[in-house]
Amino acid sequence: MNSTAFQIKAIPYPAIEEQNLTLFSQYCMSFPSRQTVERIRKQYPRGTRVELLHMNDRQAPPIGTRGTVLGVDDAGSLLMRWDNGAGLNVIYGEDIVKKI
Repeated sequence: MNSTAFQIKAIPYPAIEEQNLTLFSQYCMSFPSRQTVERIRKQYPRGTRVELLHMNDRQAPPIGTRGTVLGVDDAGSLLMRWDNGAGLNVIYGEDIVKKI
C-alpha cells in the first residue's frame, strides 16, 4: 500500500472587529471544500490503517501508534479507533498520519 501523509494546514485569521464588537472566536478555522472532503474520503475509506506521526494534543496517543479509520467527517477529519484504545480523531489541518 502506498505510504502517504495526511496533513493539510488550516490558515487561521484574526478576530474581526466591526462597530466596536469583536467576534467571540479569536481565530476561525477554514474548512475544506466539499471536493477536498470527498478526496480525503476516497483516500482514507473506512478500514484504512494509519500510523500517527504528529498530534498536538495532551491526550494524544504516542507517536507511532497505529489505528483504523472509521470514517471522515464533514470537516475533513479522520474518525479514528487507535490500537491502544484511544479515540481522538485526526484533525484536518493539524495532525499527521501515514497509511500503512
